[in-house]
Amino acid sequence: MSGPAITPATYVQTATERVLIGEAAADAIAGEATRLNASRVFLLVSRSLNRNTDEISKITKALDTRFAGLHDGMPAHGPRSAVLAATAAAREARADLIVSVGGGSVTDAAKVVSLCLKHNLKTHEDMEPFHMFVNEEGSVTNPTFDGPDVRVICVPTTLSGGEFNTLSGATDERVKLKQGYEHRMMAPVAIVLDPSVTRHTPEWQWLSTGVRALDHAIETLGSFQSNYFCDSMAESALQLLGEGLARVKADPADMDGRLKCQVGAWQSMIPVIAGVPMGLSHATGHALGGTFDVPHGHTSCVMAPFALAFNASVNGERQKRISAVLGASGEAAHVVTDRLIRSLGMPRSLGEVGVKKSDLPRLAEAIMQDIWTRTNPRPVETAAEVTTFLETAL
Repeated sequence: MSGPAITPATYVQTATERVLIGEAAADAIAGEATRLNASRVFLLVSRSLNRNTDEISKITKALDTRFAGLHDGMPAHGPRSAVLAATAAAREARADLIVSVGGGSVTDAAKVVSLCLKHNLKTHEDMEPFHMFVNEEGSVTNPTFDGPDVRVICVPTTLSGGEFNTLSGATDERVKLKQGYEHRMMAPVAIVLDPSVTRHTPEWQWLSTGVRALDHAIETLGSFQSNYFCDSMAESALQLLGEGLARVKADPADMDGRLKCQVGAWQSMIPVIAGVPMGLSHATGHALGGTFDVPHGHTSCVMAPFALAFNASVNGERQKRISAVLGASGEAAHVVTDRLIRSLGMPRSLGEVGVKKSDLPRLAEAIMQDIWTRTNPRPVETAAEVTTFLETAL
């Protein structure tokens, strides 16, 4: 036998049964409710979509007598108190199916609501035993519990890709820390990719979460724990997102460009679902969101190129694929991604998102508690190392 040694890998399917691509959201949701024999459909939706557009009323009209209730508005990064309020509304509606329509915080919240319904969680303290946590030596503990009975359908309006993941985040606002909740059955039963609904999404949010999706692919291609399948998904995602984001920036009415972005975001999540660990950009992003309230997408806009530069000494060969797919073979990946992000008009420093040098030690401590800090390609062992890294991003 010749050639490099083969590293075995396993791809585990989530409990998502269907992805409906390009179908009108109202029709798709009504059809799925019928297929699932749901009679009490509860909507958890974006407040702006509900109050400023007719998108949600189209859905309630299509559901007809199956519509059981609605809760709009979810603060960024899903504070526990807001998640519990949405759970109480779903419980009162006697929901047998939850539909989320909105960005990443709405999507994540809907999945955590399904968990709260299953275990009758009503207080901050009730939620405490269910979140993942990092042990002192750096290993991650994911508590074991029964998965939800009430399933979720997601209609994403941004590109962060959380709808494809079994992992969801919610923030314990008492300690300003975003924490993960994960179970196979928390994955939505169906996902609807309707580009027309996304035309209401603010440009900064669409483009920045698109960079977040790019970052899933970037950190996959930087990981030594990826494989041929996941690398190919990440490369395709980079290609679709690179083209689609530029097209939508130039013409917000370009529905095909929007759909390219949505499919690219889906592909970018496949390696994450398959178990390829992310690294320091994502770990920093979680801390920036949960601890400093930085919008989800902006975290990758700031951190992705800095993380690439930090890791280049150990995974520079793998990073060459990022530059090649983005049409700049021979250039450093952190330079190429920096140029792309700047072309979209996104922030590129911690200072631009309100983080000061005096904040770095607290930010570093939060990063050390994230599940993906210890899976960074270049090993990170202490908060002091993280602080040094963060100083490059000021």
